[in-house]
Amino acid sequence: MGSMFSSSSSSKEEINMALAKAKDIVSSTPVVVFSKTWCGFCKSVEQLLSQLGASYKVIELDEESDGDDIQAALAQWTGQRTVPNVFIGGKHVGGCDDVTKKHREGKLVPLLTEAGAIANNSALL
Repeated sequence: MGSMFSSSSSSKEEINMALAKAKDIVSSTPVVVFSKTWCGFCKSVEQLLSQLGASYKVIELDEESDGDDIQAALAQWTGQRTVPNVFIGGKHVGGCDDVTKKHREGKLVPLLTEAGAIANNSALL
């Protein structure tokens, strides 16, 4: 278990390496959820994506050796420090509220389809 203050001791180089890793994951995967195993909001987003039949990748930051660095890098990149931190089609979508709002507005399934995370959305109509 990492220290609560471990990210403050990260060097600029470690944060830059974590940022490169995060950007590589986001650019090579249609849907990415940066998450923590204990986070209920993260689980809600993952359940929604599963219910929609989307394929997605979860990065559990509390299980990654450089998870604190990745979270700090994501905060620099997106302005969002909290999890879940969701990317669809290489674009930052936001957190749980943002994802559920897109779903309520009917915008989430088209985003997932365009990203290639849902093969055929006709089953959801």
